[in-house]
Amino acid sequence: MVPPAVSGPSVAIFASDKGPGDPERASLMSEVGRVFARKGARMVCLAEGGVIPVPLITAARTANGDVEVLADASIVLPPALAEVPITVIPDRVERLARLAAMTQAFIVLPGSLASISALFDAWAGGPPRPVLMYNRHRAFEAVRGFAVDVLAASISGYDRNIQFADNAEDLWGKLVWVLEHRPR
Repeated sequence: MVPPAVSGPSVAIFASDKGPGDPERASLMSEVGRVFARKGARMVCLAEGGVIPVPLITAARTANGDVEVLADASIVLPPALAEVPITVIPDRVERLARLAAMTQAFIVLPGSLASISALFDAWAGGPPRPVLMYNRHRAFEAVRGFAVDVLAASISGYDRNIQFADNAEDLWGKLVWVLEHRPR
C-alpha cells in the first residue's frame, strides 16, 4: 500500500458498531472514512472495550487514508487491519488526553452509547476542541436542541465549537469552516 498523503486536519472520530443504535452505522462509517481520506484528513480512532470502528478504518485505508488507532489493552486489530498503526494506552484518562492532544476536532458518528460516552469523557477532560456530529436520522437532535435553546443564549460563538451535519460531505465542509473560524 502507498503511504497516505496527509494534507488536511487531524481529527478524532468517535464511532461504534456494537449494541443497539442506527442500523446503517457501518455504511455511515464507511462513507465518512472514504470522504475524509480523500480530503486528506488524518483520522485517529478510539478502540476500547472491544469496540473497533472497523468499517471506518477499512474504508479510509482503502481510499489511501491516514488512520491511527488509540486502544486499551483489550484491543487486537483483525488481520485485515494489521498495517494500521495502533498505540495501546491502558489508562483511559491518558488515552483520551492523548487523543485530544493529537487532534484538532472531534467527529461523532451515530452509533451506540459507547461512542457518545467516549466523546463526552474526551471533551470534558481535555483541551477545548470543536465537536461535529453526523446527525443522520436525527441521531443527535436532542443535543442540537440543547445547543439552540441553551448554548446559543448563553455562549457567544457557540457555533464555532459545535456543528451538526446531515451527510459526510457536509460534515467535511463544516469541519473546514469551524477550523478556519476558531479563535487563535
